[in-house]
Amino acid sequence: MVFSNVPITFPADANIILGQSHFIKTVEDIYEAIVNTNPTIKFGVAFNEASGPCLTRFDGNDPELTQCAVDNLQTLGCGHAFLVVMKGGFPINVLGRIKDVPEVVNIFCATANPVEVVVATTGLGRGVMGVIDGSKPRSVETAEDATVRKEFLRKIGYKR
Repeated sequence: MVFSNVPITFPADANIILGQSHFIKTVEDIYEAIVNTNPTIKFGVAFNEASGPCLTRFDGNDPELTQCAVDNLQTLGCGHAFLVVMKGGFPINVLGRIKDVPEVVNIFCATANPVEVVVATTGLGRGVMGVIDGSKPRSVETAEDATVRKEFLRKIGYKR
C-alpha cells in the first residue's frame, strides 16, 4: 500500500463538498438535491465509478465548475468518490439534502479551505483515507474572538 496526498484545486471564491457514494445515479441525485434546495447556486458535480466502465460521470449548471469537478476527480483517481464545486452558496445550504441522497455513504469535507486528500493505492485501486482541510489551530478563542464570531454569523444571516 502506498499513501499520497492529492490537492484539490478550485476557484478562490468557491466551496467544495467531497464525499463517497456507491451508485451510477449519484450525479443526477446530487444535482437534484442541490437545485431543489437552492436553484441559484452555481455548481458542478462529478462522480468516479468503481465498476463497469469506471467512468467519471458529471453534471452541473456551470461549465467551469463542472469541468473543475471532473478534473479534480480524474486526478484523485479514487473509485466511488464524488466532488461538488459550488459558488453563490455555502455547503451548509445543501449539505443536509446531499446527506439524504440514498447513495451517499460519507462526506469527507465541505469547505472553502485548501484541501489535500490522503489517498491509499493498492493493487485493486485507489481510495480516500481522509482529508487535510485547511490549517492547524493557532490558539484558543478569546472573548473578543467569540464576539467577532457571533457578530459575523448575524451579519451573514445565520443567527439573529
